[in-house]
Amino acid sequence: MSYRMIVTDLDETLLNDQHQVGSRNKEWILKAKQQGVKVVLATGRHFQSVQKVLEDLALDQQENEYVISGNGAVITENKGNRILKFQGLQYEMAQQLVSYAKGKPVCVEIFTLNDIYFYQLNADERERMVAQKIDYKEIEDDDITFLKEESFIKVLYQSTDLTYLHQLEQQMQTIIENQLQTSYSSNRYLEFNRYGIHKGVGIQYLSSLLNIPLSDVIAVGDHLNDIAMLQTAGLAVAANNAIEEVKNIADVVTSANCNEGVLAEVIETYIMK
Repeated sequence: MSYRMIVTDLDETLLNDQHQVGSRNKEWILKAKQQGVKVVLATGRHFQSVQKVLEDLALDQQENEYVISGNGAVITENKGNRILKFQGLQYEMAQQLVSYAKGKPVCVEIFTLNDIYFYQLNADERERMVAQKIDYKEIEDDDITFLKEESFIKVLYQSTDLTYLHQLEQQMQTIIENQLQTSYSSNRYLEFNRYGIHKGVGIQYLSSLLNIPLSDVIAVGDHLNDIAMLQTAGLAVAANNAIEEVKNIADVVTSANCNEGVLAEVIETYIMK
């Protein structure tokens, strides 16, 4: 099989525990690019928050290079962050999600096309944003009418208590059912996208745009919000540090964890052979 595109998750997959691209990954990604293989980031992050990673991989401000962000809600061309496709939340749903979380032990993150807003920001999440060098704005009230004219990518709840997040999701079924796509990531986020939107949708769009069969695509991930893209790609690869649910549906589990060069192993094994 000759693979022509690699789509990789960022946190806990491409990036190490310091939220950086390791030297082995950089080296082998460069080799893949020299062979004409597309390397696409697929992340739950905002597209504005991945610019340093793109720079590290010499993919920033490049035509015909792409990012899938917001769990598939936004697809951009790297040159000028040009938006090719956007499938976000309606304002009314974003407001409902923010208001529902009021007083609950979760940090709420609101992604618009222009900014990220934090409500009920806790110290743990603040520290993580500083470590990832992510810009954000903090709000003190659950009323987001000042954002009514914005375009909403997604909303997420953050807590390090995953059991509580799962319980919260069950309590929200009347809100979620047939209206929202839920997923989990980084052992700390319950994410809400428009119904039917996930990273797999992003892969399908780019595959069609670039005329690359899905069978020629490798997807690499570690958490629940990666499952849809792993099921979409021709080869599904789980990082060694992936959760069991992801390993169970993957075709391959790497020997390397995110600190040892997951992408390097994938490229060496399946691209450079």
